Amino acid sequence: MQQSNRLQSQPHAGSLQPRVPRHLRTAAAVAAALQGLIDASPPQRESQTLHAQLLTSGLGSGADLSVNVKLLVLHLRCSSLHNARAVFDGMPRPTHAAHNYLAAGYFRRGHLREALGVVRRLAASTGRLDVFTLSMALKLSAALVLPGAVVAREVHARVVRTVAEPDEILSAALVDAYVKSGSLGYARRAHAVMPVRSVVCSTALLVGCMNEGMFKDAEAIFESMEEKDVVAYNAMVEGYSQTEETAEGSLEVYKAMQRAGFRPTLSTFVSVLGACSLLSSPELGEQVHCQAIKSSLFGDIKTGSALVDMYAKCGRVEDGRRVFDHMTERNVVTWTSMIDGYGKNGHSDEALQVFGEMRRRLDVRPNHATFLSVLSACAHAGLLSQGQEAFQSMESEYLLRPRMEHYACMVDLLGRFGSVRQAYEFVRGIPARPNSDVWAALLGAATLHGDVEVADVAAREVFELSRAGRPGAYMAFSNTLAAAGKWDGVHDVREMMKRRGVMKDAAFSWIGSDNPLLDD
Repeated sequence: MQQSNRLQSQPHAGSLQPRVPRHLRTAAAVAAALQGLIDASPPQRESQTLHAQLLTSGLGSGADLSVNVKLLVLHLRCSSLHNARAVFDGMPRPTHAAHNYLAAGYFRRGHLREALGVVRRLAASTGRLDVFTLSMALKLSAALVLPGAVVAREVHARVVRTVAEPDEILSAALVDAYVKSGSLGYARRAHAVMPVRSVVCSTALLVGCMNEGMFKDAEAIFESMEEKDVVAYNAMVEGYSQTEETAEGSLEVYKAMQRAGFRPTLSTFVSVLGACSLLSSPELGEQVHCQAIKSSLFGDIKTGSALVDMYAKCGRVEDGRRVFDHMTERNVVTWTSMIDGYGKNGHSDEALQVFGEMRRRLDVRPNHATFLSVLSACAHAGLLSQGQEAFQSMESEYLLRPRMEHYACMVDLLGRFGSVRQAYEFVRGIPARPNSDVWAALLGAATLHGDVEVADVAAREVFELSRAGRPGAYMAFSNTLAAAGKWDGVHDVREMMKRRGVMKDAAFSWIGSDNPLLDD
């Protein structure tokens, strides 16, 4: 990159050269002036002007490394990544510190691959990385979720070769990087050979085990920890709160952490309320609600949203509405929880009323999860025209491209309350290839109305896309054929089930009920 492209050091004809103040004629004076600007809070934005002056004087051409490193830092403090990179590229031999500063600047602003490129350049040029750089590389590996834990393994090898003394932060970052890369086996081996296992490092492995459903392993790690902090307790509370089978464990750890003298945090309340939802236990939820009121966290938007969601999922939608109405601040999760709660409890008109109020506000916009809740509410109550209007507004008004779960909801709505043929034409108009949820919804509608022809088309698609899954789809198609007296077809379907090892399921649903409220 040419110097003239980096900063306007060469003025246009007829303009004045940027003059260097008399007191900035030496490198030491410049370094001191730069440090003063860096230390200012907020940082002063004279960095570009000063850089141009230094280029004119020759002090900013890369010759004095200390000046250029401070100039790079000042540009980063002023959020000017472009100019910081220009300074870096203008240095004949960028120092170790310059690499670290630039990599950290890229990382803080979300430019992860650029940060990794700087780290790789340092490794290639010097062959050695300090603990800060190695930790940065591991954070990048975790954030990028690179397949095969390539970066984590590369850094691990360097740690073994070059780091003499074990470092707590580096060890925790290594385990965390392996966990987030999906390499739990490597994480366990790295944790096992550590001479001293810090609470941070053990918690990182504990989270990995919880994420993989390895609850016994997580429990063993937790029990083996000589010291526990609130983060470790929260990891257990959150991990147990993910499934109905383990939700009671979340409440037990919640009580244990308080007996150990740790006060619940925001994360604790959100996780425990989620466990109460899974257990359909509004009584326990009320107790947590009371504890939240006594804490300073009751007014937090996340606590309020979790309470709305908990009461709605426990069938106490009016209690959820009272929490909703008393919240001073609401986000898209809060609104979606209220809409979803009304819809799932059979109050579709109220769900649409809340959705309409949400659409009139300027401080919040519906997301994919919101529309899924709205469409589900319409499907439950047979509100065909309202569902169609909401679906069409996704792209026309909010620039949200429908996902397959939205298409499946619309197929279910059209097929049950419009016509099967209308639903079929809708499926044929989907821009991407429909998944098994969409075809299963169409099969359900065709079965309901006895449309053998459409059922045959939908069933074949479901069987191709989900060969051993969805036993209900096989049974639905078999029943549709039986109702039409097509016994040879019934025999063929049952034989196919035997060949594919599909077990008859007594109960099934056409559309997955998952409705994540946190949306990207």
